[in-house]
Order: sequence, then structure tokens, then C-alpha cells
Amino acid sequence: MVDGARPPVPKVTNVPPRETSTTRVLLRLVGWTKGALRPMVFGGVAALGASVVSLVVPQVLRRLVNGPLLTAGTRAAVLEAGAVVLGLGVVEAFLVWCRRALIATPGTTMEREMRDAMFVHLLDMPVAFHDRRSGGQLLSRIMSDLNLIRRWLVFGLVMLVVSGATAVIGIVLMLATSWVLGLVYVAGAVPMVWLGFRFREDYKVVARRARDQAGDLATTVEESVHGIRVLKAFGRGEDALDDFVAQAEQLRDTEVAKARTLSRVSFALGALPEGILAVELAIGVPLAASGRLSVGALVAFFATAALVNNPVEAFGQLLAMTLDAKASTDRFLDVMDTSPGIRDPDRPQLLPPPPPGGSRVTFDDVRFRHGASAADVLDGVDLELEPGTTTALVGLTGSGKTTLLALLPRLYDVSGGAVRIDGVDVRDLTRRDVRTAVAVAFEDPILFSASVRENVLMGVPDEVADSPEGERILREALDVARAGFAHRLPEGLETVIGEEGLSLSGGQRQRVALARAIATRPRVLVLDDPLSALDVTTEAEVTRRLRTVLAGTTTLVVAHRPSTVALADRVAVLQDGRITGVGTHSELLVTHAHYRYVLTAARAGHDGAATPAVAR
Repeated sequence: MVDGARPPVPKVTNVPPRETSTTRVLLRLVGWTKGALRPMVFGGVAALGASVVSLVVPQVLRRLVNGPLLTAGTRAAVLEAGAVVLGLGVVEAFLVWCRRALIATPGTTMEREMRDAMFVHLLDMPVAFHDRRSGGQLLSRIMSDLNLIRRWLVFGLVMLVVSGATAVIGIVLMLATSWVLGLVYVAGAVPMVWLGFRFREDYKVVARRARDQAGDLATTVEESVHGIRVLKAFGRGEDALDDFVAQAEQLRDTEVAKARTLSRVSFALGALPEGILAVELAIGVPLAASGRLSVGALVAFFATAALVNNPVEAFGQLLAMTLDAKASTDRFLDVMDTSPGIRDPDRPQLLPPPPPGGSRVTFDDVRFRHGASAADVLDGVDLELEPGTTTALVGLTGSGKTTLLALLPRLYDVSGGAVRIDGVDVRDLTRRDVRTAVAVAFEDPILFSASVRENVLMGVPDEVADSPEGERILREALDVARAGFAHRLPEGLETVIGEEGLSLSGGQRQRVALARAIATRPRVLVLDDPLSALDVTTEAEVTRRLRTVLAGTTTLVVAHRPSTVALADRVAVLQDGRITGVGTHSELLVTHAHYRYVLTAARAGHDGAATPAVAR
């Protein structure tokens, strides 16, 4: 078990929706549309042109009815009008094709750039951020949320603008054709506007809830797949299924609520315009019969109204898509607006050249807490690692050993005091420089879905990894870590070891992870009990080889087993957030009661929660 001294921190799943207007949130996306903005504008102009062309057709029909049809005109005049309508239809179809052709590629490029930027930001975020965020939520934001945003930008936004412009132009033409009938249509639009605002308030709540619940469901799938061995071993598959079904049903209910809300407004936006047309027909026919309105004008008015009704009826769908995009944008910005707590300094320093005997590491009055209101996990740690030596860090579970180790590569930053390498505060170095100087191997190693070679050489520069020197480093690192089994895998060192290396045994994963740390040739090697799955003889052999190959490397290792402690040059005891003893294994056995208790607890196969009174 990885030691931590950190109280359980709940994963953040459902982040409360931002109280920000839809327009203001969606305007934040403008910065991401730089490369796609021009094609989007041209595509929108093409779509608007198609709508304008369609609105010209009723005016052609007006001339046709008032001309050849009512005045016994020639067949040629009718054919001429038909040819004009056909030509307008071809132009409209071409403009629609232009819209799709112009927007498709830039839209997907923009989505890729947003996804790349979010992934870079996630890599830049400190460990504390990922401690509090579920993987499923982040996965749904970087995949489905960005996909929805892209579809809204390239279709929803364009069609929302075009539909609005079409409605305005159409109503102007209707008023110009018959101001009486046009005013009736405008009056009927008032309740439609009210319905739109009412729908927006109802829908945006369920839209955000649906996105969050989809993220929670993704988290459940991720955790179940990751822990499939545990579920099978304990026969808890049905329980996992019950949890999944319950969450899936909850998401279904939310989606149904969305659909019902949308169906109500869609019904209203479909029925109201048709009802208005019925009223206008009752008014328009007498006007035409009395001669106050020509038949051609009446036909043109209703043909224009029919065209205007299409964007009005589609308004509900487009508004729903906009609100879904707003919810997705909120979730995207929630991540992107989170500032990394650990940054590179404005004026970074450089580490001095490696001293011949190794680097000196100093923990100077180090304090650390998880959050401003939490208690100190480390309460004034003072420890100096002599150059080129191996120091074992010993303490009970929860004493903060892993936390102390994580401060060296700046996985966390100290709350007080300083951690120094060769006299330079690690906070004055860039994170790249710190993590080049410090290599880490954890007790519970994480490997990637890549070959053994790629996993081991992960910290080696590409130009070195691809050279003969990289091959030598690879083989030496595997040899030191006693990971020769990798050569016997089905495809040797090119074998893809599967997600998180779970196709390997625990000991094999630990040895590959240790080889990965060794291959970087670090100044400082940090080992969080990475040999716990090895037998004592193999552990001793690995330690001996480490001293030979990494001579001059300063090593800090969390130790649980007495055999590991005995192999170290010095031992430091971490108790109640402080170092209470430093010395050799033999010296501490004689002088330090808490050290004896920790070793006794470890030998018995458990760590105690506190030192019993008799041991004090």
C-alpha cells in the first residue's frame, strides 16, 4: 500500500453550474475559433445566402400569379417563371453545399486543438488537482463535451444566426406584402418569444445535470474495468452492475426530462405558427376577394410565411443545442480556468554541475498540509541526505513518508520551509529540471499501454533513446532491476504490456518501473518501497547493483521491511510529522524506542496506528 498521511479526499464529480449568462460563456469560445473563424463566417454567409434565395421564390410566384396565370399569359411566360424557380433552387442547393464544405474541416481542426490544449493543461495540473477529480469526468469533458461544442459551433451557431436573419428578413417581406397580415404574424410571435425564454430557464438545469451524470457514469465504468480483478475475486460483479444500472437509469430519467421539456416547446413552436396562418387565411381571403390585396400577394405572403415557419419551428432544437453547448463549455472552462498550483519560477535558477561524490539533499523545516484548513501532515521536517548515500525513511502508516518523497520532484509544493538540491530550492528550478534531476519509483507502479522498451526509456531524451547508447542504457537498467524476464516475453522488449501493465505480475511491474527510474541516471533517486514484491535475496542483489551502477546517486527510500532498512547507509525515523531520529540501523535499534516498535509492527505484518505506551 502506498503510504500517504493524507485523509480521504472525495472526488469532485458534479461541479455546481456557473452563474454566468449563456452569451458570455459561449463568447469565451471565440478565442478557440481563430483558425476556423473565417471559414465559419464564409459558411454562415453561404447559409444566409441560401435562405435569402429561398425567400425570393415567393416573389417570383407573386409575379407569376398576378401575371401569366391571371391574365391568360403565354406558356412561355409560365415556363420562364418555372425556369427561374428551378435556377433559384440550384443556387440554394449549391450554397448549402458550400456551407458544409467550408465549415467541416476547420470545425474538426478546432475541436482537435481544444482537445490538445485541454490535455496539455491536465498534464500541467498538480497531483492535488487529479486527487480531487474523477477520471471519468475528465474523460467525458475532453471527449463528448468538446465534440458537442464543435457541433454547435459549426452547425448550431451558424443555423441560429441564419434562422434569426431569415425570420427577420421574411417578416419584413411579409409586412411589405401586407402590413395587416404581417402585424398579425408579429403579434403571434410574442408568445413564442416568451416560450423561448421560459424553455431556456427550464432546460439549462437538466442540460448541465445530464452532462455531469454522463461523466459520473463514465467514472463508474472506468473504476469497474480498472478493478475487474477485485470484482471477480470477491464476486461483487452484480453489485457493480446494480450501481451502474442505477446511475444509467438516473441519466436516462434526466435525458427523458430534457426530451419532455424540448417536446413541449417544439409542440408550441410548431402549433402556434400554424394557428397564426389559419387566422391570417381567414383575414387574407376576404381582403383578396375585396381587391384590397392581390391574389399573387396573398400567395407570396403565405409562401413566405411557410418559409419563415421552418426556422421558427427549428428554434427549439437550436436553442436546446445552444444550452447543451453552454453546459459543455462550462465544464470545459471549469478545467481550463483552474490555475496550476505549481508553476515554474519567472527567473529559474540552474543546478550546479553534479558534484563528484553525489548531490546533497536538504529538507529544511519542511511543512506540508493538504489545503489551507487541513492540519499539517509534515510539521517541521529537518533532514539532510549525504551525497551518494542511501537513506531509508521509516515510519508508521499515515506518518507522511510518501508525502515527503513527493516534495522532492515537486509533485506537491511545501507549505513552509524548503527542499534543496545542492543548495538550490527546488521551487527556484523549472519542473523539467527538477524532474530530470530526480527519478521516482513507486510501490504501486503505473505502466503505460506501450512496449517494455518505451516504458523503460520514458525519461530518457528521444535522441538518446533512439541511439546505440539508448540500447545500452535499456539493457543495463533491466539488468540492475533484475527484469530479465522482459527478454522472454512473446515479442521481447517490443512486447506491449497492456493497460497499466496489468498483464504483468506485481513484482514484474515493480522491476520495470525501477528500471525506468534507473535509466534516467538521476542525481537523486526516490524509491517508495518499490521492491516490496521481491524476495529478500533478490532485493539485496538489486540494491547491490544499484550502488554499483548508480554510484554517486543520492537515494531516499521508504522502507517497510527490516531487510530494506538494513541495506541503507542511514535511517531516518518520521514520527508525528517530524524526523525524530537519524542513524544507522544498529544505532537506532539501541537508542530509539519508536524505531523498534515500527520494525516490530512491520515484522508482524502490520503497521500500528500509534506507538503503544510500553514502547515509549
